[in-house]
Amino acid sequence: MANTSISVANSKFLKSNIAKWDTADDCIAPLTERQRDSVLDLTTVVNTRIIPEHLKDEDSEFSGVKVPESGRVQKTELLDMFCTIPITNTQQFYGWFCDVQSEMERDEEQHLSHFAHQLTSFKCDCDDLLSEVESSMDQLHDLQTQYEMVSTKTSTLHQSCEHLLEEQTSLMNIAESIQSKLSYFNELDRINTKLGGQSLTVTSEGFIPMLTRLDECMSYMQSNPRYKDSSVYLAKFQHTLSRALSMIRTHVSNLLSSTTSSIQSTKRPAVNPEDTFTLYYGKFRTNSPRVKSLIQQIERRVDKNESYRQLLADCHQCYVSQREVLVEPSVSIAVQELNLKHKTDHCALMRSGCALLVHICQDESQLYQYFFGQPSQMLDEFLERLCNYLYDAFRPLIIHINHMETLAELCTILKVEMLEDHVYNNPQPLQSFEKVVLQMLQDVQERLVYRTYIYINSDILNYKPGTGDLAYPDKLQMMQNIAESMKVGGKSLRSQSSMNSSTQSLEGQEVAAIVGGEIVSGDQVKGAATLPVSVNSSMPLSPADLHGMWYPTVRKTLVCLSKLSRCIDTTTFQGLSQEALNLCIQSLLLAKRLISKNKTQMDSQLFYIKHLLIIREQISPFQASFSVKETQIGFSHIKDAALGLVKRSSDLFKFNSNNSLLQFLVEGTPQATECLMDSKQDVDQQLKVSCAEFIDHVTSQLLSKLQDFLARADVILKMADQGSTTQLKSQPFAQAEAVRECLAESYRVLKSRVPSLHQTMSLYLSNRDTEAILFKPIKARVQKSYQQVIELLAAEYSEEERHIIACPTMEQVLLILSNK
Repeated sequence: MANTSISVANSKFLKSNIAKWDTADDCIAPLTERQRDSVLDLTTVVNTRIIPEHLKDEDSEFSGVKVPESGRVQKTELLDMFCTIPITNTQQFYGWFCDVQSEMERDEEQHLSHFAHQLTSFKCDCDDLLSEVESSMDQLHDLQTQYEMVSTKTSTLHQSCEHLLEEQTSLMNIAESIQSKLSYFNELDRINTKLGGQSLTVTSEGFIPMLTRLDECMSYMQSNPRYKDSSVYLAKFQHTLSRALSMIRTHVSNLLSSTTSSIQSTKRPAVNPEDTFTLYYGKFRTNSPRVKSLIQQIERRVDKNESYRQLLADCHQCYVSQREVLVEPSVSIAVQELNLKHKTDHCALMRSGCALLVHICQDESQLYQYFFGQPSQMLDEFLERLCNYLYDAFRPLIIHINHMETLAELCTILKVEMLEDHVYNNPQPLQSFEKVVLQMLQDVQERLVYRTYIYINSDILNYKPGTGDLAYPDKLQMMQNIAESMKVGGKSLRSQSSMNSSTQSLEGQEVAAIVGGEIVSGDQVKGAATLPVSVNSSMPLSPADLHGMWYPTVRKTLVCLSKLSRCIDTTTFQGLSQEALNLCIQSLLLAKRLISKNKTQMDSQLFYIKHLLIIREQISPFQASFSVKETQIGFSHIKDAALGLVKRSSDLFKFNSNNSLLQFLVEGTPQATECLMDSKQDVDQQLKVSCAEFIDHVTSQLLSKLQDFLARADVILKMADQGSTTQLKSQPFAQAEAVRECLAESYRVLKSRVPSLHQTMSLYLSNRDTEAILFKPIKARVQKSYQQVIELLAAEYSEEERHIIACPTMEQVLLILSNK
């Protein structure tokens, strides 16, 4: 009964919850509009669907539960039962209704009650199973606890074993470390025992490994100074190393000394060069393998310890001292013999002495490499001492050499033959020789510069020309006649000059640029010839071009510069060349004045132009600038400042900016200015001025009367323009007969002097291009003057008067000017 009431209550609760599933106030499972439509559709389908035949007698919700037939009550039977009960009042109706309702509920819940009984039975079985499972879990928990306890004890035991093993390994490592460290300390006794033995020598196989071990022990002591007694052992090791190195030092010294002694004992007073080489170098080379291996070991250890560096320096010193004992006396004697042999030939002495020292330096350097692998300053000093024997012997000779040719040749020997050919090709062995050569070269250059200054002043500035030096144009004409009489290959020199005259020469280019107002630099001129003058297409052979026909100061200056350019540095050469060219130009000006007195002004001008062209052409190849900066001090303001001080003596003691003494100090200070002196520009300027003077002089000779007539006529015409009644024809000089005589005389002068002018220019210049360029302005002036005369006659004279005057036509004038 209790179960039934519980089921009824549950049924009511379910119904009430089902009734609330879609209420508007307390909706348990609200549905969307779409879900509501789906439910309505499903309801419609379910209401209209016919239950299948095989499911009509089965309950779809509890298909696995069978309900007894007695529990199924048909509606007709219930209705019959209800209808048989009389109902008289409301109370009966309610009682009847409750009975019917209870009966219906029992019928509906009968299968649920049966299922609930089954669930209860299943629950009891599950409770029993759960109790057994809990008992098993308790047992498993006890087992787990016991397992964990055993596992913990096992892990502890394992860790203890591992710790013991680690401690054992650590102790073994410590023991090995102590043993390895102690081995460095214990090595001292073993090495000292070896060094004290009689069987150990520096050539033994165990000597080098012993040095290596000794270095390792010392390095270890130095890197671990905190170890007990490490400093004490380091000092002991250092002492042991010194003992070992002293053995090496003694061995090397004894070997070199014995070799030197054997050479000195077998040395003969006179031997040939091959025997000398074998004697001085052969035995040393033979004994070098006995030392080379030890020296290599020392050189490898130089950076490790100062003792090795000192030992290597001692070996170098011992080697150099032994070589010095052998070689220095021989070199000194050889230099003295060369000095006596070439007492008068300084160049031969220089060549022989330098060749001797070159061979000695190369042989000594090569021999040194048989013993040592690293360079040594001691060897360089030793070789420099050997080279100084030649310097000491040659130095007194240098300061007494007066010939510039000898000094120049010595410079060439030292610069070209020694430095360029030998030293620069083999710099390392000849390093010491290079220092001595440079020192000798500097001394020779100083002497050369000094002698050059003396030569410039004595042979160029103070040169006194002789009669033959000023015999222009006589000696040119004489050489021209000789050249015309000689035939070279079927052609004369003059014909060769004529054949080559179509080619524009270097002189022609220069004169064209200078006469045209443009100065061409030496770098822009190509094909410039150097001393001596040779025959080429751009400069034909002629008397004026011959080296021997140049004015002596020009020849001396160019020869001097050509030698200096190869011997001294550029800066010194620029200063010397600038001074030499200026003095040469001064000497040419003096010769020009003397030639003008003895001959004609045209000869002096052409002489001056030709030699300026020669100078300009010959200095072009020099790879140097002929400009020099000079500092000049000007005292021009001192005079004005002193006058101002005297005039303003009353302001001498004023204490303001108007103090006259203060202004004197400020304004009267000398001024230093820098000016650039360029010899090339001076030559170009002189050449330009000379060409202009020559053109003016020749023009005045050809047109003197004609120009005088034009000048006087120009004065009369200007007066007529200003209102004067004076007519040109009324003047005596402008009458037809006078004009005819003037023009006839001018034409005669022009006709007679133009061929001689061409001949003179050809004799001096010997270049068609140069002659044409110089003659071009003269031709233009002549044409202009005659053109002015023709225009004047046409304007001021009648046709009858012009016939009387008979002025030459321009064609006639051009024909004369073109006739050479």
